[in-house]
Amino acid sequence: MSVEVASGPDGRSPASPTGRVQSLDRALALLNAVSASAPEGRSAAELAVECGLNRATAWRLLATLEHHGMVERDTATNRYSIGFTVTRMATTAGVDGLVRRAHGVLQRLSRETGETANLAVAQCLGLTYVDEVAPPVVLSARWLGRQVPMHATSAGKAFLAWLPDAEVESMLASPLPGFTETTRTDRDALRAELAEIRAQGYGVSVGELESQVYGVAAPVLDGARRPFAIVSVWGPRDRVPQERFAGLGALVRGAAEEIAERMG
Repeated sequence: MSVEVASGPDGRSPASPTGRVQSLDRALALLNAVSASAPEGRSAAELAVECGLNRATAWRLLATLEHHGMVERDTATNRYSIGFTVTRMATTAGVDGLVRRAHGVLQRLSRETGETANLAVAQCLGLTYVDEVAPPVVLSARWLGRQVPMHATSAGKAFLAWLPDAEVESMLASPLPGFTETTRTDRDALRAELAEIRAQGYGVSVGELESQVYGVAAPVLDGARRPFAIVSVWGPRDRVPQERFAGLGALVRGAAEEIAERMG
């Protein structure tokens, strides 16, 4: 049964005897329900019933969560899904634990490939590399701590390929700069490539950010099949030619799956 609690004299929801704020409790209950409804999502009416809320209250809370990017509403179906803000907060909050659990996997991946292995997370509107393992006998550039654009790296494209279309469009709203002759700057061509990446399970870069750097990357997915980190292997194009992409793709996919299992 839906229960509506009156606001206090100052217009704010009263705190419960435990000290919790009831309106915040309700918003978090809705957020959890939206998360549990992945991947198909739920309407405001369905979420209201699930959380025992009045429909008008549920709608107002969802509108507020949507305004802050915590949930996304599909305008065609009016179903809600988790927003990019939640993904960004989760990845930034959990970086230390993520790195700790993933580092051994990166070490093995680097040994198996003979190339540099990286772990990246989404921050703001780019990817930031938060861990890196390079072969001891190979001279390579360091990308640790570097932020890169989504559309011009194998890691960025692997991340975009597993996001809902609305989030992809939001993240690519600004003009796409060209860094080399092979950078994808045409949105239609990039969308087509993202579909291919999702089908094959990994993304590639053929010198799209730096002309001599080729790479392969795969997403680390959570239980709702959303990416929260990216594993990549890269190197100079004479050591990482396109002929190696399929083999490297299988290795980075396996590494990403193992990291997801370690994260629970």
